[in-house]
Amino acid sequence: MKFRQLGRSGLQVSEIACGNWLTHGAQINDDQAVQCVHAALDAGITTFDTADVYAGTAAEAVLGKALKGQRRESLVISTKVFFPTGPGPNDGGLSRKHITEAINGSLSRLGTDYVDLYQAHRFDHRTPLEETLKTFDDLIRQGKVLYIGVSEWTADQIARAMKLAGELGLDQFVSNQPQYSMLWRVIEEEVVPLCEQEGLSQIVWSPLAQGVLTGKYLPGHPPPAGSRATDEVGSGWVKTFLRDEVLERVQQLTPIAQELGLTPAQLAVAWTLQNPNVASAIVGASRPEQIRDSAKAAGIRIDPALMRRIDTALGPVIERDPAKVDSAE
Repeated sequence: MKFRQLGRSGLQVSEIACGNWLTHGAQINDDQAVQCVHAALDAGITTFDTADVYAGTAAEAVLGKALKGQRRESLVISTKVFFPTGPGPNDGGLSRKHITEAINGSLSRLGTDYVDLYQAHRFDHRTPLEETLKTFDDLIRQGKVLYIGVSEWTADQIARAMKLAGELGLDQFVSNQPQYSMLWRVIEEEVVPLCEQEGLSQIVWSPLAQGVLTGKYLPGHPPPAGSRATDEVGSGWVKTFLRDEVLERVQQLTPIAQELGLTPAQLAVAWTLQNPNVASAIVGASRPEQIRDSAKAAGIRIDPALMRRIDTALGPVIERDPAKVDSAE
Protein backbone atom coordinates (compact mmCIF):
# COMPACT_ATOMS: atom_id res chain seq x y z
CA MET A 1 0.00 0.00 0.00
CA LYS A 2 1.10 3.55 -0.74
CA PHE A 3 0.27 6.63 1.34
CA ARG A 4 -0.31 10.30 0.62
CA GLN A 5 -0.42 13.41 2.74
CA LEU A 6 -3.90 14.83 3.30
CA GLY A 7 -3.90 18.46 2.23
CA ARG A 8 -1.60 20.71 4.20
CA SER A 9 -1.99 18.52 7.28
CA GLY A 10 0.56 16.00 8.49
CA LEU A 11 -1.91 13.14 8.22
CA GLN A 12 -1.02 10.24 5.94
CA VAL A 13 -3.88 8.31 4.34
CA SER A 14 -3.72 5.10 2.34
CA GLU A 15 -4.17 5.61 -1.41
CA ILE A 16 -7.04 3.13 -1.23
CA ALA A 17 -9.67 3.70 1.47
CA CYS A 18 -12.34 1.22 2.49
CA GLY A 19 -15.85 2.69 2.52
CA ASN A 20 -19.11 1.15 3.69
CA TRP A 21 -21.84 3.21 2.03
CA LEU A 22 -24.69 1.00 0.70
CA THR A 23 -23.07 -2.20 1.94
CA HIS A 24 -22.47 -2.59 5.69
CA GLY A 25 -25.63 -2.73 7.72
CA ALA A 26 -27.71 -2.96 4.54
CA GLN A 27 -26.72 -5.05 1.50
CA ILE A 28 -24.55 -7.59 3.32
CA ASN A 29 -24.66 -9.19 6.75
CA ASP A 30 -22.31 -8.21 9.54
CA ASP A 31 -20.06 -11.26 9.18
CA GLN A 32 -19.45 -10.48 5.51
CA ALA A 33 -18.75 -6.86 6.39
CA VAL A 34 -16.19 -7.87 8.99
CA GLN A 35 -14.49 -10.14 6.45
CA CYS A 36 -14.26 -7.25 3.97
CA VAL A 37 -12.75 -4.90 6.57
CA HIS A 38 -10.21 -7.54 7.63
CA ALA A 39 -9.30 -8.12 3.97
CA ALA A 40 -8.70 -4.38 3.67
CA LEU A 41 -6.44 -4.43 6.71
CA ASP A 42 -4.53 -7.42 5.32
CA ALA A 43 -4.02 -5.45 2.07
CA GLY A 44 -2.43 -2.59 4.00
CA ILE A 45 -5.42 -0.25 3.90
CA THR A 46 -5.46 1.99 6.98
CA THR A 47 -8.16 4.49 6.01
CA PHE A 48 -11.83 3.68 6.63
CA ASP A 49 -14.72 5.92 5.63
CA THR A 50 -18.31 5.91 6.82
CA ALA A 51 -21.12 8.33 7.78
CA ASP A 52 -23.74 8.49 10.48
CA VAL A 53 -26.54 8.39 7.90
CA TYR A 54 -25.35 5.21 6.17
CA ALA A 55 -27.83 2.37 6.77
CA GLY A 56 -29.60 4.55 9.33
CA THR A 57 -26.49 4.68 11.59
CA ALA A 58 -25.95 0.90 11.36
CA ALA A 59 -22.91 1.23 9.07
CA GLU A 60 -20.90 3.02 11.75
CA ALA A 61 -21.74 0.31 14.27
CA VAL A 62 -20.67 -2.43 11.86
CA LEU A 63 -17.36 -0.67 11.16
CA GLY A 64 -16.74 -0.26 14.86
CA LYS A 65 -17.35 -3.98 15.36
CA ALA A 66 -15.05 -4.89 12.46
CA LEU A 67 -12.19 -2.71 13.75
CA LYS A 68 -12.48 -3.82 17.38
CA GLY A 69 -9.16 -5.06 18.70
CA GLN A 70 -7.10 -3.28 16.06
CA ARG A 71 -4.37 -0.85 17.10
CA ARG A 72 -6.27 2.46 17.04
CA GLU A 73 -3.15 4.52 16.29
CA SER A 74 -2.63 2.58 13.05
CA LEU A 75 -6.06 3.53 11.69
CA VAL A 76 -7.52 6.61 10.06
CA ILE A 77 -11.27 6.61 10.67
CA SER A 78 -13.47 9.21 9.00
CA THR A 79 -17.17 9.83 9.30
CA LYS A 80 -19.62 12.57 8.33
CA VAL A 81 -22.46 14.72 9.62
CA PHE A 82 -25.33 16.58 7.93
CA PHE A 83 -28.14 14.32 6.74
CA PRO A 84 -31.03 13.57 9.13
CA THR A 85 -30.56 10.66 11.52
CA GLY A 86 -33.87 11.11 13.32
CA PRO A 87 -37.38 12.57 12.94
CA GLY A 88 -36.87 15.86 14.78
CA PRO A 89 -36.19 19.30 13.27
CA ASN A 90 -32.72 19.36 14.84
CA ASP A 91 -31.75 15.84 13.75
CA GLY A 92 -29.87 17.05 10.67
CA GLY A 93 -27.83 19.93 9.31
CA LEU A 94 -24.71 21.59 10.65
CA SER A 95 -26.01 23.45 13.69
CA ARG A 96 -24.07 23.40 16.94
CA LYS A 97 -26.77 21.22 18.47
CA HIS A 98 -26.80 18.60 15.75
CA ILE A 99 -23.02 18.42 15.23
CA THR A 100 -22.42 18.06 18.98
CA GLU A 101 -25.00 15.32 19.34
CA ALA A 102 -23.99 13.62 16.10
CA ILE A 103 -20.31 13.26 16.99
CA ASN A 104 -21.20 11.70 20.34
CA GLY A 105 -23.42 9.18 18.58
CA SER A 106 -20.76 8.40 15.98
CA LEU A 107 -18.04 7.87 18.60
CA SER A 108 -20.29 5.51 20.55
CA ARG A 109 -21.17 3.44 17.47
CA LEU A 110 -17.58 3.34 16.22
CA GLY A 111 -16.25 2.38 19.65
CA THR A 112 -13.55 5.04 19.70
CA ASP A 113 -12.73 8.19 21.67
CA TYR A 114 -12.03 10.24 18.54
CA VAL A 115 -12.31 10.24 14.77
CA ASP A 116 -9.34 11.20 12.65
CA LEU A 117 -11.42 13.07 10.06
CA TYR A 118 -14.88 14.57 10.57
CA GLN A 119 -16.59 15.82 7.43
CA ALA A 120 -19.52 18.11 6.70
CA HIS A 121 -21.49 15.78 4.43
CA ARG A 122 -23.08 18.68 2.53
CA PHE A 123 -23.21 22.47 2.86
CA ASP A 124 -25.91 23.76 5.21
CA HIS A 125 -27.67 26.79 3.76
CA ARG A 126 -29.78 27.25 6.92
CA THR A 127 -27.06 27.45 9.55
CA PRO A 128 -24.61 30.36 9.78
CA LEU A 129 -21.24 29.18 8.50
CA GLU A 130 -19.53 30.74 11.52
CA GLU A 131 -21.59 28.53 13.86
CA THR A 132 -20.59 25.40 11.98
CA LEU A 133 -16.90 26.29 11.85
CA LYS A 134 -16.74 27.22 15.54
CA THR A 135 -18.43 23.96 16.50
CA PHE A 136 -15.96 21.92 14.46
CA ASP A 137 -13.12 23.86 16.07
CA ASP A 138 -14.54 23.10 19.52
CA LEU A 139 -14.58 19.37 18.73
CA ILE A 140 -10.90 19.55 17.82
CA ARG A 141 -10.12 21.35 21.11
CA GLN A 142 -12.08 18.65 22.98
CA GLY A 143 -10.01 15.90 21.31
CA LYS A 144 -13.03 14.25 19.71
CA VAL A 145 -11.88 15.15 16.18
CA LEU A 146 -8.35 15.49 14.81
CA TYR A 147 -8.99 16.95 11.34
CA ILE A 148 -12.02 18.35 9.54
CA GLY A 149 -13.19 18.19 5.94
CA VAL A 150 -16.21 18.54 3.69
CA SER A 151 -18.03 16.41 1.16
CA GLU A 152 -19.57 17.64 -2.09
CA TRP A 153 -19.10 21.34 -1.38
CA THR A 154 -18.72 23.72 -4.31
CA ALA A 155 -15.55 25.70 -4.86
CA ASP A 156 -17.31 28.87 -3.69
CA GLN A 157 -18.52 27.23 -0.48
CA ILE A 158 -15.06 25.89 0.32
CA ALA A 159 -13.47 29.27 -0.39
CA ARG A 160 -15.95 31.05 1.90
CA ALA A 161 -15.27 28.60 4.72
CA MET A 162 -11.50 28.81 4.40
CA LYS A 163 -11.58 32.61 4.37
CA LEU A 164 -13.86 32.82 7.41
CA ALA A 165 -11.90 30.21 9.38
CA GLY A 166 -8.71 32.14 8.67
CA GLU A 167 -10.25 35.42 9.83
CA LEU A 168 -11.56 33.81 13.03
CA GLY A 169 -8.35 31.87 13.75
CA LEU A 170 -10.12 28.51 13.58
CA ASP A 171 -8.89 25.14 12.38
CA GLN A 172 -9.40 24.81 8.64
CA PHE A 173 -10.60 22.02 6.39
CA VAL A 174 -7.96 19.68 4.98
CA SER A 175 -10.07 17.61 2.59
CA ASN A 176 -13.08 17.37 0.31
CA GLN A 177 -14.90 14.14 -0.51
CA PRO A 178 -16.48 14.37 -3.98
CA GLN A 179 -17.68 11.86 -6.54
CA TYR A 180 -14.89 11.43 -9.09
CA SER A 181 -14.21 8.91 -11.83
CA MET A 182 -13.25 8.62 -15.49
CA LEU A 183 -16.90 9.31 -16.28
CA TRP A 184 -17.66 11.95 -13.63
CA ARG A 185 -15.14 14.81 -13.64
CA VAL A 186 -17.23 17.75 -12.46
CA ILE A 187 -14.67 18.79 -9.82
CA GLU A 188 -11.81 19.35 -12.25
CA GLU A 189 -12.66 22.84 -13.49
CA GLU A 190 -13.37 24.67 -10.23
CA VAL A 191 -13.12 22.51 -7.09
CA VAL A 192 -9.68 20.99 -7.68
CA PRO A 193 -7.91 24.29 -8.53
CA LEU A 194 -9.46 25.96 -5.49
CA CYS A 195 -8.46 23.06 -3.23
CA GLU A 196 -4.91 23.09 -4.57
CA GLN A 197 -4.74 26.78 -3.74
CA GLU A 198 -6.24 26.38 -0.27
CA GLY A 199 -4.41 23.19 0.73
CA LEU A 200 -7.19 20.60 0.62
CA SER A 201 -6.91 17.11 -0.85
CA GLN A 202 -9.67 15.08 -2.47
CA ILE A 203 -10.79 11.77 -0.96
CA VAL A 204 -12.92 10.57 -3.84
CA TRP A 205 -15.94 8.29 -3.80
CA SER A 206 -17.35 6.09 -6.57
CA PRO A 207 -14.10 5.77 -8.58
CA LEU A 208 -15.80 2.83 -10.35
CA ALA A 209 -18.84 4.96 -11.30
CA GLN A 210 -21.10 2.70 -9.23
CA GLY A 211 -19.48 -0.39 -10.77
CA VAL A 212 -20.00 0.62 -14.39
CA LEU A 213 -16.24 0.98 -14.98
CA THR A 214 -15.70 -2.68 -14.10
CA GLY A 215 -17.16 -3.46 -17.52
CA LYS A 216 -19.71 -5.91 -16.11
CA TYR A 217 -22.67 -3.93 -17.47
CA LEU A 218 -22.99 -4.69 -21.17
CA PRO A 219 -24.84 -2.56 -23.74
CA GLY A 220 -28.12 -4.10 -24.82
CA HIS A 221 -28.14 -6.57 -21.91
CA PRO A 222 -29.97 -6.52 -18.56
CA PRO A 223 -27.84 -5.86 -15.45
CA PRO A 224 -26.16 -8.95 -14.00
CA ALA A 225 -28.06 -10.63 -11.17
CA GLY A 226 -26.92 -9.40 -7.79
CA SER A 227 -25.32 -6.23 -9.17
CA ARG A 228 -25.94 -2.76 -7.75
CA ALA A 229 -28.27 -1.99 -10.64
CA THR A 230 -30.65 -4.70 -9.37
CA ASP A 231 -30.55 -3.45 -5.76
CA GLU A 232 -33.49 -1.36 -4.59
CA VAL A 233 -31.27 1.35 -3.09
CA GLY A 234 -28.16 1.15 -5.25
CA SER A 235 -30.02 1.21 -8.57
CA GLY A 236 -31.00 4.82 -8.01
CA TRP A 237 -27.35 5.85 -8.13
CA VAL A 238 -26.04 3.67 -10.93
CA LYS A 239 -28.79 4.51 -13.42
CA THR A 240 -26.99 7.76 -14.33
CA PHE A 241 -24.41 5.68 -16.17
CA LEU A 242 -26.58 2.84 -17.49
CA ARG A 243 -26.96 4.14 -21.03
CA ASP A 244 -25.82 2.11 -24.00
CA GLU A 245 -23.71 4.99 -25.31
CA VAL A 246 -21.80 4.95 -22.01
CA LEU A 247 -21.55 1.18 -21.72
CA GLU A 248 -20.27 0.83 -25.30
CA ARG A 249 -17.45 3.26 -24.65
CA VAL A 250 -16.56 1.69 -21.30
CA GLN A 251 -15.96 -1.62 -23.11
CA GLN A 252 -13.18 0.12 -25.05
CA LEU A 253 -11.19 0.50 -21.80
CA THR A 254 -10.57 -3.24 -21.41
CA PRO A 255 -7.64 -3.40 -23.89
CA ILE A 256 -6.01 -0.44 -22.13
CA ALA A 257 -6.30 -2.19 -18.77
CA GLN A 258 -4.83 -5.37 -20.26
CA GLU A 259 -1.80 -3.47 -21.55
CA LEU A 260 -1.08 -2.44 -17.96
CA GLY A 261 -1.77 -5.89 -16.58
CA LEU A 262 -4.78 -4.54 -14.69
CA THR A 263 -8.45 -5.38 -14.44
CA PRO A 264 -10.84 -2.66 -15.66
CA ALA A 265 -11.71 -1.96 -12.01
CA GLN A 266 -8.07 -1.52 -11.06
CA LEU A 267 -7.54 0.80 -14.03
CA ALA A 268 -10.50 2.93 -12.95
CA VAL A 269 -9.25 3.30 -9.38
CA ALA A 270 -5.67 3.94 -10.50
CA TRP A 271 -6.93 6.60 -12.93
CA THR A 272 -8.33 8.73 -10.09
CA LEU A 273 -4.98 8.55 -8.30
CA GLN A 274 -3.18 10.08 -11.28
CA ASN A 275 -4.70 13.40 -10.19
CA PRO A 276 -2.13 14.85 -7.76
CA ASN A 277 -4.87 16.53 -5.72
CA VAL A 278 -6.42 13.12 -4.94
CA ALA A 279 -5.06 11.65 -1.71
CA SER A 280 -7.23 8.55 -1.57
CA ALA A 281 -9.89 6.67 -3.53
CA ILE A 282 -12.71 5.07 -1.55
CA VAL A 283 -13.77 1.61 -2.65
CA GLY A 284 -16.61 -0.48 -1.30
CA ALA A 285 -16.90 -4.24 -1.27
CA SER A 286 -19.50 -6.88 -0.62
CA ARG A 287 -16.89 -9.66 -0.86
CA PRO A 288 -13.30 -9.76 0.47
CA GLU A 289 -11.84 -10.49 -2.97
CA GLN A 290 -13.25 -7.20 -4.26
CA ILE A 291 -11.31 -5.14 -1.73
CA ARG A 292 -8.15 -7.18 -2.36
CA ASP A 293 -8.52 -6.55 -6.10
CA SER A 294 -9.02 -2.80 -5.69
CA ALA A 295 -6.07 -2.49 -3.30
CA LYS A 296 -3.74 -3.50 -6.14
CA ALA A 297 -4.44 -0.17 -7.84
CA ALA A 298 -2.26 1.60 -5.27
CA GLY A 299 1.05 2.82 -6.62
CA ILE A 300 0.10 2.31 -10.29
CA ARG A 301 1.29 5.02 -12.66
CA ILE A 302 -0.41 5.37 -16.03
CA ASP A 303 1.57 6.71 -18.96
CA PRO A 304 0.25 10.07 -20.30
CA ALA A 305 -0.31 8.48 -23.71
CA LEU A 306 -2.63 5.91 -22.13
CA MET A 307 -4.41 8.65 -20.20
CA ARG A 308 -5.10 10.35 -23.53
CA ARG A 309 -6.39 7.07 -24.99
CA ILE A 310 -8.81 6.78 -22.07
CA ASP A 311 -10.12 10.27 -22.82
CA THR A 312 -10.51 9.40 -26.49
CA ALA A 313 -12.30 6.14 -25.70
CA LEU A 314 -14.85 7.80 -23.41
CA GLY A 315 -15.13 11.03 -25.39
CA PRO A 316 -18.56 12.68 -25.19
CA VAL A 317 -19.93 10.54 -22.34
CA ILE A 318 -17.58 12.18 -19.81
CA GLU A 319 -19.51 14.55 -17.52
CA ARG A 320 -17.52 17.71 -16.79
CA ASP A 321 -20.17 20.32 -15.88
CA PRO A 322 -19.01 22.01 -12.63
CA ALA A 323 -22.61 22.98 -11.90
CA LYS A 324 -23.29 19.31 -11.12
CA VAL A 325 -21.26 19.27 -7.92
CA ASP A 326 -23.84 17.85 -5.51
CA SER A 327 -24.30 20.61 -2.94
CA ALA A 328 -27.45 20.34 -0.83
CA GLU A 329 -30.04 23.06 -1.22
